Amino acid sequence: MPKKRSGGGLSTTQQAAKFLGVSVLAGAVMAGIALPAAGALGLAAKGSVQGFDEIPANLKSPQLSQRTTILDSQGNQIASVYSRDRTVVELKDISPYMQKSIVAIEDSRFYKHGAIDLKGVLRALNKNAQSGGVSQGASTLTQQLVKNYFIEEAGDDPTKVAQATQQTMGRKVRELKYAIQIEEKLGKKKILENYLNITFFGEQAYGVEAASQRYFSKHAKDLNLQESALLAGIVQSPSRYDPVNDEAEATKRRNIVLQRMAEVGDISPAEAARAKEAPLGLHVSQPKNGCITATRGAAFFCKYVENVFLTDPAFGKTREDRAKLWNKGGLTIRTTLDPQAQDSVQASLKEHINQSDTVAAASTLVEPGTGKVLAMGQSKAFGYGKDETEYNFSVDRDMGGSNYGFPTGSTFKPFVAAAAIEGGKPATQEYPSPYKMNYPSPVQRCDGNPYVNTKNETVENENESEKGPYRMKEAMAKSINTYFVQLISEIGLCPVVKMTDALHVVQGDGSKLPETPAIALGSIGLSPLTMASAYATFASRGMYCTPVAIESITQKVGNEQKSIPVPKSTCSRAMSEKTADTVNTLLRGVIDSGTGQEAGLTDRESAGKTGTTDERRNAWFVGYTPNMAGAVWVGSARQNVKMNQITIGGVYHDQVFGADVPGPIWKDAMTGALVGKDAPGFTLVDIPDDDHGDGRGKGDRGGHKGDTGGLIGGLIGGGTNGGPGNATGGPGSTTGGPGSTTGGPNPNPTFTLPGNFIQGQGNGGNGRGGTRG
Repeated sequence: MPKKRSGGGLSTTQQAAKFLGVSVLAGAVMAGIALPAAGALGLAAKGSVQGFDEIPANLKSPQLSQRTTILDSQGNQIASVYSRDRTVVELKDISPYMQKSIVAIEDSRFYKHGAIDLKGVLRALNKNAQSGGVSQGASTLTQQLVKNYFIEEAGDDPTKVAQATQQTMGRKVRELKYAIQIEEKLGKKKILENYLNITFFGEQAYGVEAASQRYFSKHAKDLNLQESALLAGIVQSPSRYDPVNDEAEATKRRNIVLQRMAEVGDISPAEAARAKEAPLGLHVSQPKNGCITATRGAAFFCKYVENVFLTDPAFGKTREDRAKLWNKGGLTIRTTLDPQAQDSVQASLKEHINQSDTVAAASTLVEPGTGKVLAMGQSKAFGYGKDETEYNFSVDRDMGGSNYGFPTGSTFKPFVAAAAIEGGKPATQEYPSPYKMNYPSPVQRCDGNPYVNTKNETVENENESEKGPYRMKEAMAKSINTYFVQLISEIGLCPVVKMTDALHVVQGDGSKLPETPAIALGSIGLSPLTMASAYATFASRGMYCTPVAIESITQKVGNEQKSIPVPKSTCSRAMSEKTADTVNTLLRGVIDSGTGQEAGLTDRESAGKTGTTDERRNAWFVGYTPNMAGAVWVGSARQNVKMNQITIGGVYHDQVFGADVPGPIWKDAMTGALVGKDAPGFTLVDIPDDDHGDGRGKGDRGGHKGDTGGLIGGLIGGGTNGGPGNATGGPGSTTGGPGSTTGGPNPNPTFTLPGNFIQGQGNGGNGRGGTRG
């Protein structure tokens, strides 16, 4: 009987000695079978296994997590993302010095023993018994590989990681059985290759290729003797021997490895001596992980791609499944991002707005007929510092955008026109369109319960000179509020809702639009991607295509590339070709002679619409050619900046209009994006010019009046001072502000919208929401 330690019972070391001693005597370890039941040796305590033979027979090597590379449509790298920075390489692509150094310091008898090193075990047990602790280990590289398998399989789950690394006899027994299997199945070279690819080298680097790049900015196949010895030495304790933070300790450890290599005959004593005198020779490369490192200002697009992946069932039944696949990595994701278009968007934003400005701008370009997202950028850089943001202003909340989107002002009016034309209204439809009027009542809704203007709410135009009658063409060019309110009142709200449903127009939080006449004036918060995709439907003559950002995905599995199916754009007819052609003709007029003249392209046909909201909190331009559509929003993310008497991009503006800030951004972005591309024309229809109208007051007239609460309160979820906090303010009533003019002055109009139009989500009062065209 072995002696018991004071305090009773055998120590862990003594238990291990007894267990291995009995096993060796029985010859079971060599055979890999029929080890005595652990319970018979007192090993069935918590954390152990009941018996060697009961362990599952096969250990499946886990797919090693690797970096994922995101490419643009031309194959240029946008960003590299990973949960573990690893690039798997074959043994032939690892320096022979590296192979020898890791074997020398971690398992010098690697090529002479099986799954366990019996001599090493006995030597370690004897020394540990003498010391009364664990002063020397005896795990072979094969056993360490098995342990790393368990750790890799645990991923980032702290409970599973703890189980994979717990110091129990149960884990040691599992490692032993699986190590025997691996020795028989893989052979020494493959074991060494797998070990060098899986082990952690510190500084976020997993595997020797990532470590070589991190510390020396070179491939693992190019490592010299002293560099290899340094990396081999790190493995035992990556934090203690980190050469970046403790050069002296790392040097000592490196020299120990070199000495050991000389002792086992891998190098001569003279080679070891020379290498010990060499400096560490670090050439550290900083980790470039995540969308924050994206090129071409495409960080927000990169995050959009990630969110698409994590939310689309095509990549896994549950979000957990999709996240696991994303974190495993090894993916090559080719996206729809057009580098020429992206560069043009970023250059235009930089030209017209500064990152430090009190307002921000976001711009998104899409391809009509395919739904491809070609470019996505904004003036505030991706990040967490001053004048940076993690919110993507171009997309909805579920894709990392603002909580509600941003009120669109008059850019919503084409949807009303499309609904009316699709229902049979002619583009020559005329209404009295007075300067000011009550909201018509009742107005039919889809559920048969009509809207009623119980509080005699009113709507008015940009200035008093704007009095009808007007027909649709002039009303669209001048953005006449009372015209579109009368139009929506006559056709009813249901046709408009059906049209916006067909165009996939939803609020930034994903909810449907409310059924009230004031939606004609753009009070609802939408995202630039939603607007660009909807307007692209006009460009493609009535075919709406869901936006797509991913063209193909391959995954590296072993040495092979496996293709992963990706969702395609779904196209459906939202309106007839005739309706789309009519809207295109109307919006050509906006650029030719209306509020959008400053945004019109000079080298090809274009169409679009301006929009501003009350107190100049938002300004928009949404426009398109037959082969590209884009939306530009300018404003404050928290809706707390009124763009009056403001400097943007170094240019002073008494008042901001959709045509004079968003318009030029759109124009320059589109111009650069379309260089070298075809310039097809629209299929236009004949719409007779109006016989009346004085041609004055060509403003955007989108509006959003009231405080910063309600619809816009809590857009980003922070307080007005920039820090985290609850949004304040109740729903704001909305009115239209003056637009860019080609004639008379720019008055400051006010008007009231229907009560309870939008219910706010802030802590403010009981204001009313609405918008003005």
